[in-house]
Amino acid sequence: MWINRLRIYISVACLISTPAYSHELWLEGADYEIAINEKIVSDLKVGQNFQGSTYSFFPDSFQRFDVALAGQVKPVEGRLGNRPAVDINALGEGLNILVYQSNNMIVTYTEFEKFASFVEHKALENALSRHEELEFPKDKFREVYSRYAKSLVGVGNAKGADKAYGLETEIVALKNPYTDDLDDGFDVKVLYQGKPRKNAQVEIYEKKANSEEAAEVFTTTTNDKGIASIDVKPGYVYQLDAVVIRQPAKELAEEKDAVWETLWANMTFATPPS
Repeated sequence: MWINRLRIYISVACLISTPAYSHELWLEGADYEIAINEKIVSDLKVGQNFQGSTYSFFPDSFQRFDVALAGQVKPVEGRLGNRPAVDINALGEGLNILVYQSNNMIVTYTEFEKFASFVEHKALENALSRHEELEFPKDKFREVYSRYAKSLVGVGNAKGADKAYGLETEIVALKNPYTDDLDDGFDVKVLYQGKPRKNAQVEIYEKKANSEEAAEVFTTTTNDKGIASIDVKPGYVYQLDAVVIRQPAKELAEEKDAVWETLWANMTFATPPS
């Protein structure tokens, strides 16, 4: 028993220490469309390009982990160390949405080039000039970061719609990928503190369903209303990612000894075969 518990703690420690500048966190469904009598099964994963390590259900690692359907919201329940992290009954027929918020985590930069590469990759280049203006150190500094992941699961008729669930930053689907016409794209809105993020980069990871092939990666940008339209293909799985960078609040900065804070919004879903 104690060996299993130790393995769980080691797994979580690895998750907490994963460098923010190079990895996403997402919820990867075993299936994104299921029958009414089937369970919602999803892995909690950390990695790159839709490939990564799988982590266990560990309540001390997250602030929030819910499943939602229309007006219902219920905490995801699981046993300590469960893998997959999600293995639950759906709330009912329709579009069920997994909603996850991690704890605050820390990464320490000892090479400024890695920070510069990260912010450039995520189209957050203004952070570099602010780093200079504020005379933050370059040889060693810390960043606090948190993850905000959602996953869309169609149950039965899969009817329903996504909405904002009050996360500090989140991606909201403006279409239902399982019931709506996607010929003119899959529309999403990117929010920060409940307001649209205009001119925000959305990174898209695209791979064939049930395939081990590497994901194709491309980006788009939200318009003045915080909306982005994404071209999608039938029979594919998608992961969307959008990152906010800011200076942490004074109390958090002092607690974590951090000069930057990043907030990562993520969404996963699939498209039905043609």
